[in-house]
Amino acid sequence: MDDGNGMLMFLFSHSSSTLTEMHHILLKPIFIHGFSSVSHFVVLLVLFISYACNKRGNNENVKSRPLYHKPTYFSCVALSLLHLVLCFLNYFYWYANGWPDENIVNQLDLVLRTVTWVGISVLLYYSSDRKFPVFLRIWWGFFFLLSCYCLVADLVILYSKFHHLAASHIWICDAVSVVIGLFLVCVGIFGNKEREQTPLQEPLLDSRGKSNRKNEDENPYTNANLFSLLTFSWMSPLLAVGHKKTLDLEDVPQLDCCDSVDGVYPTFRNKLYSSSTGDQQVSTLKLVKALLSANWREFVISGFFCLLYTLASYVGPYLIETFVQYLNGVREFNNEGYVLVSAFFGAKLVECFSQRHWFFRMQQVGVRLRAALITTVYKKGQTLSCQSKQGHTSGEIINFMTVDAERIGDFSWYMHDVWMIPMQVILALLILYKNLGMASIATLVATILVMLANFPLGKLQEKFQGKLMESKDARMKTTSEILRNMRILKLQGWEMKFLSKVVELRKNEEGWLKKYVYTSAVTTFVFWGAPTFVSVITFGACMLLGIPLESGKILSALATFRILQEPIYTLPDTISMIVQTKVSLDRIASFLRLNDLQADVVEKLPKGSDVSIEIRDGYFSWDISSSSPTLKDINFEVFHGMRVAVCGTVGSGKSSLLSCILGEVPKVSGSVKLSGTKAYIPQSPWIQSGKIEENILFGKEMDREKYETVLEACSLKKDLEILSFGDQTVIGERGINLSGGQKQRIQIARALYQDADIYLFDDPFSAVDAHTGSHLFKECLLGLLASKTVIYVTHQVEFLPSADLILVMKDGRITQLGKYEEILNSGTDFMELVGAHEKALLTLGSTETAQTSENVRNKMLNDNMENGMKVELKEDKKTEGDSTDDIVGPKAQLVEEEEREKGRVGLRVYWKFITTAYGGALVPFILLSQVLFQMLQIGSNYWMAWATPVSEDVKAPVKGSTMIIVYVALAIGSSFCILVRSVLLVTAGYKTATELFNKMHMCIFRAPMSFFDATPSGRILNRASTDQSAVDLNIPSQIGSVAFSIIQLVGIIAVMSQVAWQVFAIFVPVIGTCIWYQQYYISTARELARLVGVCKAPLIQHFAESISGSTTIRSFDQESRFTETNLKLMDNYSRPKFYSAGSMEWLCIRLDMLSSLTFAFSLIFLISVPEGTIDPGIAGLAVTYGLNLNMLQAWVIWNLCNLENRIISVERMLQYTSIPSEPPLVIEAHKPNDDWPSEGEIDINDLQVRYAPQMPLVLRGLTCTIPGGMKTGVVGRTGSGKSTLIQTLFRIVEPATGQILIDGLNISTIGLHDLRSRLSIIPQDPTMFEGTVRSNLDPLEEHTDEQIWEALDKCQLGNEVRKKEGKLDSTVTENGENWSMGQRQLVCLGRVLLKRSKVLVLDEATASVDTATDNLIQQTLRQHFSNSTVITIAHRITSVIDSDMVLLLDNGLIMEYDSPSKLLEDKSSLFSKLVAEYTARSNSSFETAT
Repeated sequence: MDDGNGMLMFLFSHSSSTLTEMHHILLKPIFIHGFSSVSHFVVLLVLFISYACNKRGNNENVKSRPLYHKPTYFSCVALSLLHLVLCFLNYFYWYANGWPDENIVNQLDLVLRTVTWVGISVLLYYSSDRKFPVFLRIWWGFFFLLSCYCLVADLVILYSKFHHLAASHIWICDAVSVVIGLFLVCVGIFGNKEREQTPLQEPLLDSRGKSNRKNEDENPYTNANLFSLLTFSWMSPLLAVGHKKTLDLEDVPQLDCCDSVDGVYPTFRNKLYSSSTGDQQVSTLKLVKALLSANWREFVISGFFCLLYTLASYVGPYLIETFVQYLNGVREFNNEGYVLVSAFFGAKLVECFSQRHWFFRMQQVGVRLRAALITTVYKKGQTLSCQSKQGHTSGEIINFMTVDAERIGDFSWYMHDVWMIPMQVILALLILYKNLGMASIATLVATILVMLANFPLGKLQEKFQGKLMESKDARMKTTSEILRNMRILKLQGWEMKFLSKVVELRKNEEGWLKKYVYTSAVTTFVFWGAPTFVSVITFGACMLLGIPLESGKILSALATFRILQEPIYTLPDTISMIVQTKVSLDRIASFLRLNDLQADVVEKLPKGSDVSIEIRDGYFSWDISSSSPTLKDINFEVFHGMRVAVCGTVGSGKSSLLSCILGEVPKVSGSVKLSGTKAYIPQSPWIQSGKIEENILFGKEMDREKYETVLEACSLKKDLEILSFGDQTVIGERGINLSGGQKQRIQIARALYQDADIYLFDDPFSAVDAHTGSHLFKECLLGLLASKTVIYVTHQVEFLPSADLILVMKDGRITQLGKYEEILNSGTDFMELVGAHEKALLTLGSTETAQTSENVRNKMLNDNMENGMKVELKEDKKTEGDSTDDIVGPKAQLVEEEEREKGRVGLRVYWKFITTAYGGALVPFILLSQVLFQMLQIGSNYWMAWATPVSEDVKAPVKGSTMIIVYVALAIGSSFCILVRSVLLVTAGYKTATELFNKMHMCIFRAPMSFFDATPSGRILNRASTDQSAVDLNIPSQIGSVAFSIIQLVGIIAVMSQVAWQVFAIFVPVIGTCIWYQQYYISTARELARLVGVCKAPLIQHFAESISGSTTIRSFDQESRFTETNLKLMDNYSRPKFYSAGSMEWLCIRLDMLSSLTFAFSLIFLISVPEGTIDPGIAGLAVTYGLNLNMLQAWVIWNLCNLENRIISVERMLQYTSIPSEPPLVIEAHKPNDDWPSEGEIDINDLQVRYAPQMPLVLRGLTCTIPGGMKTGVVGRTGSGKSTLIQTLFRIVEPATGQILIDGLNISTIGLHDLRSRLSIIPQDPTMFEGTVRSNLDPLEEHTDEQIWEALDKCQLGNEVRKKEGKLDSTVTENGENWSMGQRQLVCLGRVLLKRSKVLVLDEATASVDTATDNLIQQTLRQHFSNSTVITIAHRITSVIDSDMVLLLDNGLIMEYDSPSKLLEDKSSLFSKLVAEYTARSNSSFETAT
């Protein structure tokens, strides 16, 4: 029994001691943290496996997520951040108190906890599952129990004898974990329901969603797993394609939906306008808030990576002193060397991964900001009122997109610097305080002083930047206007004068650029010299305070200063970027505040209403502030199906009346009501670049039968047969390769195809010949549109009798209103118009019997017969039906794809850029100053490492004062080198930018007209704005950075190799691998950068076209389609940008890994060598430099790649410095006499002309003589070659064969200016330039004010100009928008009256004026050009009927050439048929009237 009791007692005591022991073990921190770390490691493995197996979902698919998804996600993020902070605190806490096993396990637990909760956060962020995963819910339950257990253990430890105290940060962590764990358990049990889908969350456009899902399937970024995301391996397929072949846009994958405009713009728009009552409320602050809140998630994630990077980058400097002491033989615990190497290497890895993802995220944000802003500016441009547009020209609006939005996108790089720089400074000061004590206060003061120096510099930069942008805007505005009107400038011989205007504007811009870059040079000097200045102050303070300087502390301080360099280096860039971005944000915000069109101008009548248009008591004014409205007391009503004609003299307000029906003119008072859809045909044709078919369909589906009917009605079939590609012909910008009549008829076809209810025609028949005009009126207005409501403005009286209602306008009022018969005798205004027309017809009648100048004409005809003209006519007629392909050769479109260089950027481009300024003389001095700077920097650090003892008990080699004096001398030397380098670099860059600008613009202005026909102005403007900006501000510093970073890298390698040459064993293969990676990457990166440039031009062009055609787009209600096109072009531009960023990070992460391995290898080598072999101070110096190795190695490669991407701007500009030039402006050896041409006789011999080598012949062998002093009319169908003949006369187009002689002198042998300045022309498209009335009439400033007033009086504009406030200095807006079309034509007449040439050409000169004004013009010309040779191209037969000779062209051949009377005698002649048709049309009009 006793034995039994003893046994029981033994067992009891044994079990109780076991329990106590277990109790001890279970409450031991090492067990708790070990168990916790194992648990978290298991979860981490499960997460990793699930990531590897599953593709990443779409985080935008919010509607299918479970309830409480957001709070759950934020809870997990909070836990990961909490553990990260504790991880660092714990590290420093135990580092100071030693590293027992328990603390190592504790640290491991915190690291694993951080990584696990980051993993869970990432899983939740990208998950679109309807329920939380089961394993996650189980883990949340387990985590809650684990947290409770840990907290209980902490409390027991706190109050028991087992441990003196639990570290306070540990039990705080456990307490927070219990609270969050409880919430997660509740979510796991109760919150796993699917969220209900509200109607608001339904997709707005299902088709859009489908297309997005399709894009996601194609998008490697969306579908990447965790490992692929971490290492950027999702870029590998694209890089592989780019390595094998030249990338095209089709090879670049689609964007993820949250990076495309579709995902970005709606969110941004909602944020921007959510709290504002309208556009007026958009302030810069509101714009910034909207940009931030629309992308807050990306900012937070990138901020987290930025924080990680900052913390990791300071681990190295913190540990250097310990490492030097370790090499000196001071060991704190076993294997301390390997722990130090692991800490260095681990910190480098964290630094590398966090930096790469931070950079990538910021570029991703940049893509989104750009997309949102460009789309916003585009949409605003579509709704601007006319008055707002006058304040901001298309050139300026394009600048908002090409420069300002681009700059704001680039600012994303600098976004986190605002808080990161102070944090880096604080961390640096903490490390310095640990090493140098109170001397760190001196560091703080020095740093603050350096940073305070920013403010005056920053203010100056802001001022210069603002002025630079203003002057750039002015230049771009003028350049844009010049490019639009280059044809008229060349015809008048004014292009060099206008080039000098652009150069003058550029000089003003250069003045601000010079100030800006030199301020930047000073900033660069201050901040490159700043770390040296800070270190001198710090070490000086140490000497004064008697703080002993040891090499370990010195090296730790130097490493810290080196990292402190980063915030001090980036601070000027950041300040400059903040300044530039603020300027850009202000500009965009002020643009978004501009007034839109009044939304309530036009009221909608109910569908089916009898009334189509009704205006009551209408007062309208283009300028609301003006005291006299543009239109006054407008009252009329138009019923469904009526035809209404609007007539009146030039400037009476006819076009403004149509504009007020469209809602374009601001309403002062009254009401405008409309019923149904509308179509508008403006007076100046607005044609889009693209195929003819696309212009006619204008967004509608193809209905072949309807399409053919429209082509027939608009007489386009024959024109399309002549064109090589028919309706698939690509039209150049603004319809440059079409005649005026063809453009007008395509416009009419566009309107007819839309099948609207109301049609508004603004004098479209003026640009077509009489025959075509009759056909259009009959087939379109009286035929296809018989049942529609039509309002047509016309100057041709013969079209008036067919109207149901006629509005006669004068001085902005409707003076008469009614049917033709009613108003014919009721007032003087209408009688004036009709009287002028009758007078013209009487002239026509009298000409049929007139026989004037018969002898001269007979002599002329005989000459022509001798020249074999009739034989040629027969031969031409015989061959007319033959295929033109034999003449033409291979067919090709006029407007071709933009030229894009392929392969490597040639060394020639770099060489040209470097040697442009002073033949490259400054380059050696720039490099020498950088080499000296680097040598002095290394020398000063080497000196400090050598001159200070390793520890207190070692004697210093030199005195402290000597050490500081030498160090200061070296510092001053290095600062001076930097100053020299900065100044020389900006001098060379500024000079290069100026030279390139001048060369490119000279080449563009001297280019033949065919270049402008085939090159959309968007391409030229892109080079003049974006590429020029890059050359002005970025590329010089980029080339400098490449050279400087290579010099720095060589310096680091030299220092590291001096300590241990064995490091070369790994340096050589690593650098070889780096070069291989760079070569593999660059082929893709280069083409992506080129694609960015190529994809930008269509975006700019579409932008410019949309702004110029905004009235037409709105009238057809096509805003949404154009916005859709803009979105598509924007995505096409963003795609190469996004993948270019991805490819850069793909490369950098691999280079960083390689350099980290190099650094780790050198550290292992240093701890492996026997003690005393290497001087610890010098070894520490090598480690100090080695800490920067990965950053610098990546920086070299990054700079190289970035330079190759940026230098493409130079390559693109150099393309335009080698455009084939026109023939010389002046040929000294063949200068004509001062009085040439004295007679004005023009001989044309076998003239054949084509617009380009790949195009068909337009003139096919013309031979005739135009006698001097005679009036010759050139007639023919639209597209017959009339305008081409004139262009050949001015040598805008050079003949393929044949020649033109004026007074016996072959015009091809003299200089272009000698030719063009002696001829005068009134062109088909009346052009006015922004400026004053004086500068428009006399751009070359050759005439006095009296002569200008005389010319204005002769062309009936004198009184109009006298009424204006500024008289001759009254302003003319862009394109002369504040003058009517007819007034602009009269200004062109004024120009030729001033010039008084012997040869005058009128190319449809009176197309835009009424008959009365036409008669006045003809009378003026007869009076003042009676002895000149006048060649008239006209569609009104009355304009050519009183000519001495008539030349009739058809399909590029002379069909008839004789006096009008002779041709009219022959009733079978084409001319007499044309006249008969015209008179029949006009007479029938009068007959119906009477």
